[in-house]
Amino acid sequence: MIQGIGAAAGVAIGKAFVLPNWEWSLPDTQVNPVDLAKEFERLYEGIRTSKDEIEFIKREFREVVGPEESSIFDAHLAILDDPVFMSEIRGIIERQYKAAEVAVKEAIDHFVAMFDLLDDEYMKERAVDIKDVGNRLLKHLLGAPEVTLPSDTQPYILVAKELSPSQLAHLNPTYVLGIVTMMGGKTSHSSIMARALGIPLVAGLENKLSNPIQTGDMLVIDGDNGSVQLHPDEAMVIDYTSIRDKQHKKREQLELLATVEAVTRDGVNLRLAGNISSVKELNLALKYGAEGVGLFRTEFLYMDRDSFPSEEEQFEVYKLVAEKVGNHPVVIRTLDIGGDKHLDYFQLPEEQNPFLGYRAIRISLDRKDMFKTQLTAILRASVYGKVKMMFPMISSLEEVQAAKAVLAEVMEELEQRDVPFDRDIPVGIMVEVPAAVMIVDILAEEVDFFSIGTNDLVQYVLAVDRMNEQIAHMYHPYHPAVLRLIRMTVEAAKHAGIEVSVCGEMAADERSLPLWLELGINNLSMSPQALLKVKHRTLNTVAAEAREVAKACFRMRTSSETEAKLSAYAKVSGSAFGSSSEAKEKTS
Repeated sequence: MIQGIGAAAGVAIGKAFVLPNWEWSLPDTQVNPVDLAKEFERLYEGIRTSKDEIEFIKREFREVVGPEESSIFDAHLAILDDPVFMSEIRGIIERQYKAAEVAVKEAIDHFVAMFDLLDDEYMKERAVDIKDVGNRLLKHLLGAPEVTLPSDTQPYILVAKELSPSQLAHLNPTYVLGIVTMMGGKTSHSSIMARALGIPLVAGLENKLSNPIQTGDMLVIDGDNGSVQLHPDEAMVIDYTSIRDKQHKKREQLELLATVEAVTRDGVNLRLAGNISSVKELNLALKYGAEGVGLFRTEFLYMDRDSFPSEEEQFEVYKLVAEKVGNHPVVIRTLDIGGDKHLDYFQLPEEQNPFLGYRAIRISLDRKDMFKTQLTAILRASVYGKVKMMFPMISSLEEVQAAKAVLAEVMEELEQRDVPFDRDIPVGIMVEVPAAVMIVDILAEEVDFFSIGTNDLVQYVLAVDRMNEQIAHMYHPYHPAVLRLIRMTVEAAKHAGIEVSVCGEMAADERSLPLWLELGINNLSMSPQALLKVKHRTLNTVAAEAREVAKACFRMRTSSETEAKLSAYAKVSGSAFGSSSEAKEKTS
């Protein structure tokens, strides 16, 4: 048994296919100075072809997993536009008279070595993106063929030293049982993509194998605990087959709950809505029983294109979502770019701390023309369903008032055009910045609802970048400071008589359910994949008992105590799922 890192959950059993490493035969002769222009033209042509190919892959992958995960390839396009990377390549060609492919290879090696020296696992994993882009460019410069995978007739477990996002995007999930990589970890782009595709992945096996895995070797991998069994005996295969089949059966049973209301055993009803980025994700959320959309991340409408979407384009999407959801609410968040979300056609300034910089509502208020276009589209769509509007990253009363002033302008313009819209459309804000919590009573007087964005709230309160593996262990959603700020927000909302919901990852964590029941939060919004798990937990929970657990948690002094208490209660209250027949009875 080899212990690695569990990067994508699930059990896989099958024979290995070892992906060959990239190997290049490069010329060792110098370029004649008179031919340098030709080398530069070859380089630029390779870059153009690589960009076209990446754009095509991104579009294809988006159809499979949606826009959020496919935006990984924006980082690859950014590398090909990066002036430092390109300057390094051009400098090698110009000063050392080396062929374009040699210059690209040396530049890759230089930057990968530099990233590997950093004491930051997240940054080290970005070296894979540099290699991926560089290898794609080398492939075009050398006219090399793609590395072929086994035919789609025999399922296999893919084994590679490291797996680039481009390689993973070409895989057929139907025939890839699981993935094992020597390098990488939970935050690598390949791990993110594997989780989106539902493929079990174990990473980080470098220097842990006494003998390398060979194509055809029998493997059992467990993406939950990060273990790999090489040459398992028959008894082990039987045991893990049973575990895998139980996982599949539980997923099937959970799907039976799609039409069941989320009600605790003592009658407390919760409304579970979906977080979506696209119509495709909406369809999945509705399939899993979402009662509306609690967060529509509109920034993904602005990606994968060359210019800002028009009013008409946005209106058609918002209208379609509102109509599909029907009588349930749709909360549309205005544009939230900046931080780690960029647009190719909208140049954001270079910032030392982009998450604290020019982003979200700050950009919208600065670019009033763009903001008005989006508000107009949302208002026009508001007559086709229960549409609500929400502003992100609010930190002051002035921002809310300024945004509402722009909204009033748009409403007046629509009236002049005789365009129908909901004059009383509910307007809310994301509560995700500590400053907003500290003036939450004032903000409650200005808006119709709050939505607590726990992802950013935890990050800002604790000053912890959760994508930085060096400090990821300090990212604690159950930190007493986080729980106190959430409670302050809820109490202010109740006092003002406005709605409050939770739309961050804590909403999708079934262990958090006692907290919401104690606080009286009945509206939760989460990724489509989490809906059935949270519903299952709700159906197996007695609200009165859960509230007592939560009361104890609010008195605790450390996050570890709180997490242990909630985990223990979750294990006791909902460990048994119940039979398929029981689930079917609840649907009748």
